[in-house]
Amino acid sequence: MDKLDIKLWSLAAKGQIVPDRSMLKTSEQIKAIKKSAALNTAVLDHVAEHIHAGMNTAQIDRLVYDFTVQHGGIPAPLNYEGFPKSVCTSVNNVICHGIPDEQEILKDGDIINVDVSTILDGYYSDASRMFAIGSLSPRASKLLRVTQECVERGLAQAKPWGHLGDIAYAIWTHAQRNGYSVVEEIGGHGIGLEFHEEPFVSYVTPKGSEMVLVPGMMFTIEPMINEGSPDFYIDEDNGWTVYTIDDGLSAQIEYMVLITETGAEVLTK
Repeated sequence: MDKLDIKLWSLAAKGQIVPDRSMLKTSEQIKAIKKSAALNTAVLDHVAEHIHAGMNTAQIDRLVYDFTVQHGGIPAPLNYEGFPKSVCTSVNNVICHGIPDEQEILKDGDIINVDVSTILDGYYSDASRMFAIGSLSPRASKLLRVTQECVERGLAQAKPWGHLGDIAYAIWTHAQRNGYSVVEEIGGHGIGLEFHEEPFVSYVTPKGSEMVLVPGMMFTIEPMINEGSPDFYIDEDNGWTVYTIDDGLSAQIEYMVLITETGAEVLTK
């Protein structure tokens, strides 16, 4: 056993949940994943330059596909478990997994989550941003602000030898203080060598709970913050799109992070 193995064994013996060594990325893997993440960020920047009222969400899908493949990548969502497009576009009351559609026209006052995931040389990256279309209502503006604050507060708790629950607690308490709920059944995930890896990252668990954060772990911080109830339903026709149960607004911002010896490094956002 090396020092890390001994430390993990000691924590496990005390009843802590520790990651398997296979969940810890090597320096070579990290270097390659960072290249994928850089492209993922560039794709989101490209969307930010072109998104506007009057365009349809299928045009966003085309922007993502064209830019990604022109730079040597593959859009990870395309044909993933049957998903038909290259990006998720979730507007207003859509929590996640919105499918781009020529009939869905962005209008003034809309909020939209654009969730971009990229494969480059076999390595995966993932992040999403919220975009404000035109002038927002005060309620929509507040939701976007608080969602950003939730992610930043969660990121601040992503410390080596802390716990995933520390991130969750920071996010959940801030959302609650501002009158919002956090979706419970859908969370973040490990990423890098596959699109979705362990661990599952909840945003509603207590401080000090869940898996220990160990340098080399890589996962997403992506809470879904709802205006009303945290409950949802899935579109029966397409089997993907997740809507708020009460038609309230929902927002999500996703960072992909690497736990280091000193904190957390944001790889793409």
